[in-house]
Amino acid sequence: MKIKLILCIFIILIISSLVLKAEETQIIDNTKKDTIGLGIGLIGAAISISVSCIAAAYAVSSLGAAAIGAMSEKEELFGKFLIFIGLAEGIAIYGLIIAVLILNKL
Repeated sequence: MKIKLILCIFIILIISSLVLKAEETQIIDNTKKDTIGLGIGLIGAAISISVSCIAAAYAVSSLGAAAIGAMSEKEELFGKFLIFIGLAEGIAIYGLIIAVLILNKL
């Protein structure tokens, strides 16, 4: 679990550094741009993605373990658990949408 968390944080840092490098060219071209506001916006987008993905991973892992245990007794519960796991994955999509909205405002 700790290795997965460290790997997720590492991937988030790499993606945010790539976004920051892409935004640096715009800052150089447009000197009137507020760099502190841009930095805070990028940090906010990174936090929204990272927290939502970590929460979705925790929810899916908990539901997956419960689903396997329940389906070992009753196989007809597969459809119900599939819906719940899909809802848990929606948490990550909501975080991505919020990050896109934040980045569009910058």
